[in-house]
Amino acid sequence: MKMMKKKLSAFCPQYHRAIEILGRRWSGAIVRALLAGMTRFSQLGAIIPGLSDRLLSERLKELEAEGIVARTVAPETPVRIEYHLTAKGEALASVVSAVSAWAEEWVPEPALTSSGRRNP
Repeated sequence: MKMMKKKLSAFCPQYHRAIEILGRRWSGAIVRALLAGMTRFSQLGAIIPGLSDRLLSERLKELEAEGIVARTVAPETPVRIEYHLTAKGEALASVVSAVSAWAEEWVPEPALTSSGRRNP
């Protein structure tokens, strides 16, 4: 038997808010990197091309305020700060996977720059 899809309403405030959170520039890339196991600020900055430290810091604070990311400070010398997804953030794994699958099918790969790097 064919499964019937639930009819979507034209507007949903919860959906709109979710898209605003994840649709902010770099937020999706940060969540994906955290899902892949990156935890340190420097790892996140290195793995996401074009992301400045200032914007990484800003987005991490926003994602933390939304309860998607947790920040852990290890009292070592030097101090070690790590970022992890909360249960709310981990629940985004299927969303990231679905968007990734869609992107692989429908979004062309970025062109290479003159230096041989891909545009973000």
